[in-house]
Amino acid sequence: MAITNQEEQPWEELLGSNNWDGLLDPLNLSLRRLILRSGDFCQATYDAFINDQNSKYCGASRYGKPSFFHKVMLENATDYQIHSFLYATARVSVPEAFLLHSQSRESWDRESNWIGYIAVTSDEVSRAIGRREIYVAWRGTTRNYEWINVLWSELQSAKRLIKIQGEETGGNSSSSESDEDENVPKVMRGWLTIYISDDPKSSFVKSSARVQVSAKIQELKNKYKDEKMSIVMTGHSLGASLSVLSAFDLVENGVADDIPVTAIVFGCPQVGNKAFKQKIESHRNLKILLVKNKIDLIPHYPGRLMGYVDIGTELLIDTRKSPSLKDSKNPSDWHNLQAILHVVAGWNSADKVFELMVKRSLALVNKSSGFLKDECLVPMSWWVEKNKGMVLDQSGEWVLAPPADEDLPVPE
Repeated sequence: MAITNQEEQPWEELLGSNNWDGLLDPLNLSLRRLILRSGDFCQATYDAFINDQNSKYCGASRYGKPSFFHKVMLENATDYQIHSFLYATARVSVPEAFLLHSQSRESWDRESNWIGYIAVTSDEVSRAIGRREIYVAWRGTTRNYEWINVLWSELQSAKRLIKIQGEETGGNSSSSESDEDENVPKVMRGWLTIYISDDPKSSFVKSSARVQVSAKIQELKNKYKDEKMSIVMTGHSLGASLSVLSAFDLVENGVADDIPVTAIVFGCPQVGNKAFKQKIESHRNLKILLVKNKIDLIPHYPGRLMGYVDIGTELLIDTRKSPSLKDSKNPSDWHNLQAILHVVAGWNSADKVFELMVKRSLALVNKSSGFLKDECLVPMSWWVEKNKGMVLDQSGEWVLAPPADEDLPVPE
């Protein structure tokens, strides 16, 4: 591992106050660590999500808030605390690639899926760094690429997210007669639907993910009103798109006020049109950093022919630079989050040799893939519950183990 003595950058610059000018090539060490931390927060949403439809808790988090970071084995787990969980509701038809439901008649909830969480730095860490860091991590899909063909890709007016003087925004999206106007900010219908859909009939969570995150951020603003704050939205794949939407929403509608809001996202599909990009760029305290793998196909979807444009500042890496990764022809490997984070850890620009600049376990790459070369001797897709959650009960039957009391889903 290389040793570097790069000067520490002001935290505002690490969050994009100067659009990361001079920090991306070569990649600044402190920014590298921030990107990896954000990626680990994303990975935690995958590691904790119950996607086994045999379980009556399918669609929930495997771990409760009190010990969440310890159970996903996050580095420096005691530095962060879960403030709240976030849920998506399914009053509208949302593809199963994103929202999963149990086959059990005793399902914990048939209308909702756990979609992420909000975390804050501990009191001790906040005192040390001089501010309260707030992280919002959005979960992506658990079935790579399946959602491409089933999630609505057409552009739709983002008017529900746009602040109108004297009016409040909110509710579900609907078509607009001005949707054909190129000057109207538009976003992908699928992203917007998942973000703003609510379900008043749900017994678990009735409000949309949008309402939940806005309310929880307001709670944190009130709680820490005497402290400096920063907000980082993070996500991978579809979760990256939700990060961009929610970051814009918080700033556009005054929830964040003058708090710096930064979206650090991985493998992000295109989110909106040129007018939406211009709307984002009009906010000085809103910044977006896109971490892209050069050969990943997802960041090019849905495409310019459908009216989409790239939004934000780009950190372009290439998984082919790592000597530890296979010459894979599988597009899911090119989009794999842990492979992207592995390369971020050793990225030294396109024309320089790959060399790890921070300590990061190579085995993480195969957490949910088989992307590592065979000589690395790491089993593929090794992050699984022991016996897939099956235990031998007192009657001698093998059954799916119920969660510990602290891990049971609880309405926010």
